[in-house]
Amino acid sequence: MGDRRKPPHDRLSRVVTRSGDRGETGLADGTRLAKDSLAIDLLGELDELNARLGSLAVSLTDSPAMLAFVREQQHAVFDLGGFVAMGEMAAAGQLPSLERLDGWIEKANSDLPPLKEFILPGGSEAMARAHLARTATRRVERLAWAWSREAGGSIDRAALATYLNRLSDAWFVFARRLDPDGEHTVYWRGSSPG
Repeated sequence: MGDRRKPPHDRLSRVVTRSGDRGETGLADGTRLAKDSLAIDLLGELDELNARLGSLAVSLTDSPAMLAFVREQQHAVFDLGGFVAMGEMAAAGQLPSLERLDGWIEKANSDLPPLKEFILPGGSEAMARAHLARTATRRVERLAWAWSREAGGSIDRAALATYLNRLSDAWFVFARRLDPDGEHTVYWRGSSPG
C-alpha cells in the first residue's frame, strides 16, 4: 500500500482574487475594511519594514550572527502583521517576545563605548540600511499607536506598538554593532559656540 496522506495544503493557491478591486480588503476574521483604514495601512507599513529588513539582510553575508538577528526580526515583524490581520481573532500569544528583544539589546549594547555625539545615518552600506530599518520601524510604531488608540487602547494592541518602539532602539544598537570601533561611523558635530 502506498502513502495515502494528502499532499500538504498550499497556503496561497491564487494571487489575483479581484476581491479588493472596489477599495476594500478582508481580515482573517471576515471583516471587510477600506484599503485606507488604519489596520490596512499598518499592514502595508509592516510589509515595507520587512522588505527593508530583507534589504539589510543581503548586506550581511559576512556577519552570520547579525544576519540571524535580522532574520529573527523579519519573522517577528511578519508575526506582528499576522496579529493585525487576524482582526478580532488575534491573541496576545501571537506577539513576539519583548523580553527576548530587550535581552538582545542589553547584550549587544553592553560593550559598545558610550556615545559622546549624535550619530548620522551612513558609514557603510549595512549601517545605512540598518538606519533605514530604524526609521521605518519608527514610522510603523507611530501608526501602531494610532491603531491602538482607535480600539480604545487595547492592551494587546499597545503591546504590538511597544515591541516596535523597542525594535527601533535595537536597529540603532545594531548599526553601532556593525562598527564597534567607530571607524566608519559618521558623528554629528555641532557648531562651536561663539
